[in-house]
Amino acid sequence: MALIFTNRLSSYIPKRVIIIILCISANIICYAGIVYMAKEFNWNHTIQGYVSSSFYLGYLTSQIMGGILADKFGGRRVLGIAAAIWTLFTLLTPISARINIYCLILCRICLGIGEGINLPCLQSLVSKWFPPEERSRAVSALYVSNFIGMVITMPISNLLGSSQFGWESIFWVFATIGSIWSMIWYFYGKSDPKDYPGISKEELDWILKNKSIVCSEDNFGNYQSGSSEYITITNNDHKVPKNENDMLLPKNQISSRPLYVHKIPWKLLFSRREVWAILLCQFFGSCCFFILLNWLPIFYYEYFHVDIHLIGFYTALPYLSYVIMGFIAGYICDYAIHQLKFKVVTVRKSFNIIATLGLLIPLLLTTYLAKTSLEGLLLITIGFTLFSFQVPSVYASQLDIGPKHVGVICGLGNTCGLLPAFFGVALTGWILEVTSNDWSTIWCICSLFKIIGTAFYVSWAGGEVIIE
Repeated sequence: MALIFTNRLSSYIPKRVIIIILCISANIICYAGIVYMAKEFNWNHTIQGYVSSSFYLGYLTSQIMGGILADKFGGRRVLGIAAAIWTLFTLLTPISARINIYCLILCRICLGIGEGINLPCLQSLVSKWFPPEERSRAVSALYVSNFIGMVITMPISNLLGSSQFGWESIFWVFATIGSIWSMIWYFYGKSDPKDYPGISKEELDWILKNKSIVCSEDNFGNYQSGSSEYITITNNDHKVPKNENDMLLPKNQISSRPLYVHKIPWKLLFSRREVWAILLCQFFGSCCFFILLNWLPIFYYEYFHVDIHLIGFYTALPYLSYVIMGFIAGYICDYAIHQLKFKVVTVRKSFNIIATLGLLIPLLLTTYLAKTSLEGLLLITIGFTLFSFQVPSVYASQLDIGPKHVGVICGLGNTCGLLPAFFGVALTGWILEVTSNDWSTIWCICSLFKIIGTAFYVSWAGGEVIIE
């Protein structure tokens, strides 16, 4: 028995690798914080909260529509339009900040609209490009790429913000990167593997045959129970080509067109507790995530009095640990399901529990036990490392229960997550004002919400296809 790529020395690059690299790079877009702007314009916590939360107001409005459009028309055009929007308003951010706070808030809303389309669209692309054996790691790669962006942009933002070019150069640089990415995506991005010229027959069979067998009635139970049955190409089924040219499918031979969703089963979606497990987990859990995303640099700056020029590096280390362990967690999840034969739902729930407890315990210990900034950095880094186990859990569940409607379910889940996050980010600033910078109150509130979300997920999550 031979797996898909029998010739390891071949120069052929799997097209799904190209797609996932482009999708990952799409997430590495302008995670510049507002610390430098806040310092220059002398904003208090309340104004900082308004500016940060305005982004999520726009981000909230485009989630569901982005998922619907991606499921109906494919991800290539939808993601391309989104990239054009976020690139434009990244470029306009310094200009709007110089005009007045209201222009800046409006610009941030528009930026959020563009980036809100991103993740539902990327999830929809994963459902079409990756077989079940690789989906956990593909989803993990997408979601940890958010933190790759932070690991890269935080130190770069510090260098640019401290340079002679000023904090405006942060946005100019990342707007330029967004423009370059858009041009590359135009030529190399595809919505469906059947549309990709030059894709090998082996790779296309690997993607499509796995999909059809896993989703067929005869083999439906295999994936439900976490079977390790792999779809392999043997020498009897397909002769191994002698050279790369024998493997490639010319564009004119790819005649079948992808079948996209034309009608969304809204009633069925909202009637299943497996869907609600995802929505409620993200509703309660995302508040903690977005507060950390926006306020962690300010926490270092005010609580531990870290030098502003070192904040980027302090913030990058926990994110780097999240990225590394996130990739590993995706592989562990796929291995547990398809090699060790654990049930899909058991693996997803277990990873969610690890992520919740792994983050909350170090986070609470930071404000109660840590005496120095290095101790705080160590605890938060440990917390983020374990927190990465959430990625192949709740964020991969859409692919388990509704592979044809991944974009819509992802959009619904992200919308539910953004509702409390929008108010939570702004409310954090107000709480800090009235409690005289009592960060322990913030982290206790985050912990409570995260625990509630995990309880819903563990109670209701499913690992079977319930929506065709």
